[in-house]
Amino acid sequence: MWTQMRAFKQTHPWIKFRINLGEVGPEFWIGLGEATSKCTHLAQVPLRPETAKKLHQLYLAKGAAATTAIEGNTLSESEVLRAVEGRLEVPPSKEYQKQEVENIIAACNEIGLQLAANTLPALSGDLIRAYNRQVLLNLPPGEDVVPGAYRRHSVIVGNVYRGAPAEDCEFLVDHLCDWLNGPDFAAKPGMEVVYAIIKAVLGHVYLAWIHPFGDGNGRTARLIEFHLLLSAGMPMPAAHLLSNHYNETRPEYYRQLDRASKSGGDLLPFLRYAVQGLVDGLRKQLEFVWDQQWDLTWRNYVHELFQNKSSSSDQRQRHLALDLGAEPGWVPTAKITELTPRLAKAYANMTPKTVQRDLNTLAAMELIERETKQVRARRELTFAFLPLRKRLAK
Repeated sequence: MWTQMRAFKQTHPWIKFRINLGEVGPEFWIGLGEATSKCTHLAQVPLRPETAKKLHQLYLAKGAAATTAIEGNTLSESEVLRAVEGRLEVPPSKEYQKQEVENIIAACNEIGLQLAANTLPALSGDLIRAYNRQVLLNLPPGEDVVPGAYRRHSVIVGNVYRGAPAEDCEFLVDHLCDWLNGPDFAAKPGMEVVYAIIKAVLGHVYLAWIHPFGDGNGRTARLIEFHLLLSAGMPMPAAHLLSNHYNETRPEYYRQLDRASKSGGDLLPFLRYAVQGLVDGLRKQLEFVWDQQWDLTWRNYVHELFQNKSSSSDQRQRHLALDLGAEPGWVPTAKITELTPRLAKAYANMTPKTVQRDLNTLAAMELIERETKQVRARRELTFAFLPLRKRLAK
């Protein structure tokens, strides 16, 4: 395969299909270990249906927004979330941006369906071309752009970087797939996610270097990354985090890409940068999950305290404790009857003295803390249910 002289060897000598991970350093492997551990935790924590749906939709929106924003799409993350929910409306001037986002959302959902059905295909040139067709679906055709077809012309990326020679694109994509599917990345049991992260980052960068299509290369690269992470068992919300990291640190992303090629193909700094961003993103995702666990523990605690109380006032006070517990901090006492629909209904025919009596009852049960004109739930009581350990400063 390598006996024929290829033009890219002269123009793009950094495209080597080699990586020396022995020089990457211990912090990188520690980061990969942490990422794998957090992925396992995310995959095994049961969530309430509404929380699971929210987590899925939120990070699908983050991933789709990041994937398109880094290519110039100006739709906000909240707008993309509405697209995920199927309720985004935009003016005609932004219809193509909506289509770009919807293409990514549809592709990610299709990959998810294949994953659930255990029909997710192996990485191949055909699959990469199919992803490129997907990201360009129903978009205005660009000059010399055929969705899913390798380009036949030279291309300059961002007025700085020239893609690999057009005549080598098919060869390079096929070789990339052979490399990532080959023995260099054959994972031992339990190491699948570790190697998938490395493969996903390398696949992303190599496709950016090759730039095999007339348009949609970045979006295609990020779908490949998503595909590789899911195929190794990474939870779907976590598989969007690398795209989100690249977008949130866009100047550094471009700097690392430029450095990797100008250094002769040294991808170790880019790998460190990507893995650190992934770990940071996983920590945030786990905070989201822990918030749900904390809320469930609080609710169970409140229900236990009221389990032998069944009067209408007991029920009202229980609801008050639960609804205050859903608030992140202090609540003005004057706003309590407006806090939730059920509290508004419960106190509709009550006097302010009833509210005060209920608050006194909850304070006596040590469920709330009161100040002159505000109140908060003492959710920190549930810390007592955690294993004893020294609390470290954040």
